[in-house]
Amino acid sequence: MNLNRLTRSIAVLGLGLVTSAPVSAQNLFAPVAKVNESIVTEFEVQQRRRFLEVLNAPGATRDGALTSLIDERLRNEAVAEAGIELTPQGIADSLSEFASRADLSTEEFTQALGQSGISPETFRDFVVNSIGWRELVRARYASRVQITDAEIDRALGESNGSGVRVLVSEIIIPAPPQQAARVNALAEQISQSKSAAEFSNYASRYSATASRGRGGHLPWQNLTDLPPSLQPLILSLAPGEVTDPLTIPNAVALFQLRDIEETNVTAPTYSAIEYATYYIPGGRTEAALTQAASIRGRIDRCDDLYGIAKGQPAEVLERVTQAPAEIPQDVAIELSKLDPGEVSTTLTRANGQTLMLLMMCGRTAAANASASREDVTNALRQERLTGYAEQLLEQLRADARIVRK
Repeated sequence: MNLNRLTRSIAVLGLGLVTSAPVSAQNLFAPVAKVNESIVTEFEVQQRRRFLEVLNAPGATRDGALTSLIDERLRNEAVAEAGIELTPQGIADSLSEFASRADLSTEEFTQALGQSGISPETFRDFVVNSIGWRELVRARYASRVQITDAEIDRALGESNGSGVRVLVSEIIIPAPPQQAARVNALAEQISQSKSAAEFSNYASRYSATASRGRGGHLPWQNLTDLPPSLQPLILSLAPGEVTDPLTIPNAVALFQLRDIEETNVTAPTYSAIEYATYYIPGGRTEAALTQAASIRGRIDRCDDLYGIAKGQPAEVLERVTQAPAEIPQDVAIELSKLDPGEVSTTLTRANGQTLMLLMMCGRTAAANASASREDVTNALRQERLTGYAEQLLEQLRADARIVRK
C-alpha cells in the first residue's frame, strides 16, 4: 500500500493530501495547554496538525490544531461525565467507516498515514472523540428534535405546488472568547425586540454584516435558499418576532421575520453548493478588511482566487462542493445571500484571528423527487443536533479553565 493510492482515493472525496517534514524530537512532550486537569502536549499538536493537513481539513495550522485538541478534551470530559462508554466493536466499525471514505481498509489507511508520520493513536483518538461526542449529543438532545410534516413539505419546496418567500432582517455579532459573555447578554436583549425599527437599530450598531447599513434588512429570499437548519426557525416566527440567539463560530446570529408570502412558483432546491474560502490573517482588523476589499475588486469568479493564492501555502484557499445540510451553519447563512461570483467578508476563524473571504461559485439544482421525505427528515434532524452540539461546546468552553502555554 503506498501513498499514491491514498492520494487518489481521498481526491475522489474532494480532499487533498499534504506531506510534511519529519517531526522534531525536541520538546515533543512539553505541555502547551492545560484544560481543567488535562494536559495537551506539543507532540499531540504536531500530530493533529499533520493529520488535518493530510485530510486537507480546515484549521490545519498550529493554532487550529491546538484549538481542536482543547475542544476534544472538553468533549471527552463531557462524555465521561455522562457515563458513555464505547465498545471495542463500535470503535473498530467507526475506524473502518472513516477509512472506507478513501476506499481503504482500516489497516491500509493507518499504514498510509504512517508514511506521513502520523501515529495510529492520532487517527484513533480523532475518531473515538467524534463518535463519543455524537452519542452524547444524541442522548441529550434527540428527544427535543421533532420534525413535522409541514416542515418536511416546506424543505422539499412542495407546499401544494407553491413556493414560500420570506423577508428577513439579520444581526451577526462577532463574539471572540474574551467577549462571549457580554455578547451573549446583548444577544438575549436583542432577541426581545418588539418591532422592526428596534431590531434595525441594534443591527446598525452591532452587526458585522454588509446589511448593517440597511438596518440588517435583507431582500426577499426563497425559503429554500436559507440553510436547512434555519428554515424551520424562520417558519416558526410571526412577522416581527425574533429567533433565539444562534451560536455560530466566533459570533452570535439573530434573525427577525418581517414578512412571508406564498408564491405560485415552486422555488428550486439544490443538491450541492460550491464555494471557495480565502483566509486572511488579522481577523476583522482594518488591514485585513482592506486587503479583502482589494481582492474583491480583482475577482469575478472562484477560479480567479487561484491567482490570488499563487505562491502561498495551500491552506490559505479552500474550494469545496457540499450538500446544503453538510455546510457549516455560519457559512450556509452567508452563502444564502450570495449569487455566483459574489463575496462575503462577515465570518472569521481561529477565534476571530483569521478573516474569511467567502465566495459563491455555484449551485446545483435538484429535482424534488430526488430527495425522499426520510432524507429530508434526517437532514433537518442532523442540522438541529449540530446546532445543539455547538451550543453545548460553547458552554463547556465558558465553564472550563483553559490555559495556553
